[in-house]
Amino acid sequence: MTPLSVLDLAPIAEGADAAQSFRNSLSLAQHAERLGYRRFWLAEHHGMPGIASAATSVLIGHVAGGTKTIRVGAGGIMLPNHSPLVIAEQFGTLESLYPGRIDLGLGRAPGSDQATARALRRNMQAGPDEFPQDVVELIDFLSDAPRQSVRAVPGTGTKVPIWILGSSLFGAQLAAMLGLPYAFASHFAPGQMMQAVEVYRASFKPSAQLAKPYVMLGFNVVAADTDDEAKVLATSLQQAFVNLRTGRASRLPRPLPGYYETLGPMERSMLDDVLSCSAIGSPDTVRRGLRAFIERTGADELMVTSQIHDHAARLRSYEITAESARA
Repeated sequence: MTPLSVLDLAPIAEGADAAQSFRNSLSLAQHAERLGYRRFWLAEHHGMPGIASAATSVLIGHVAGGTKTIRVGAGGIMLPNHSPLVIAEQFGTLESLYPGRIDLGLGRAPGSDQATARALRRNMQAGPDEFPQDVVELIDFLSDAPRQSVRAVPGTGTKVPIWILGSSLFGAQLAAMLGLPYAFASHFAPGQMMQAVEVYRASFKPSAQLAKPYVMLGFNVVAADTDDEAKVLATSLQQAFVNLRTGRASRLPRPLPGYYETLGPMERSMLDDVLSCSAIGSPDTVRRGLRAFIERTGADELMVTSQIHDHAARLRSYEITAESARA
């Protein structure tokens, strides 16, 4: 069976706040652990009213401290926002506290709008063009025998597993060159998914961390007991995407039955494109969707994200997904 993992965007739902989001994230992680999910990842975003995971390493510590066996990590840390040494220290600390359970996924986007990105910059020169160099520097900080005179304490020798994240060919090429596992953001940017996976697998060079290519793909699931119920729950995700793409980012909206039908052709086309890697429906519908996606891509692992307003319904969605994958 293809392993399943969880990508939690720590959504702040309409009518709730960040504190509630954090309680929900821990509840979901504990639920996922019981259901047999392999990883629980949180993503770095800034300045977004509907996402509470800006201080990603802090939230990873909260979740890891409330779970026992599931791997917890970043999907990902946006490295241009940070000094590699600081990230080595943060994740060296996490690995020291929760040994053998921490993952570090790295992305080269800012995880924010341009104004917020400028406010986050550690200096005026740091940026995505320096991403490969920063990744290599970070790997060195976490190694047994760093070449640099500065040491990450804690960090040195922890060898936290590093992943490269991406939604284009750049990340695929870098992950292949460095011999690292690759996670593609097909849950919101599926356009170059198949090409990126092919480039990564064809160009992969074994490393001390990984002997052969390993691909994890993002996949949206909104599962419920019936197709009709799932379609209504999915309108929260649809509204959130439309709001984001039209410059009206918001907290995760409440479901709005019939929402898709109210949209114009351009908005429908956008949603059909960005959410093309999704399964929305009953257990049978989700089972077919998972199987078809895995057969088409050959994914080694799926990173499932379920943006659902009601927490109980979200827990149920992940339960149905786990059951569907085993069926």
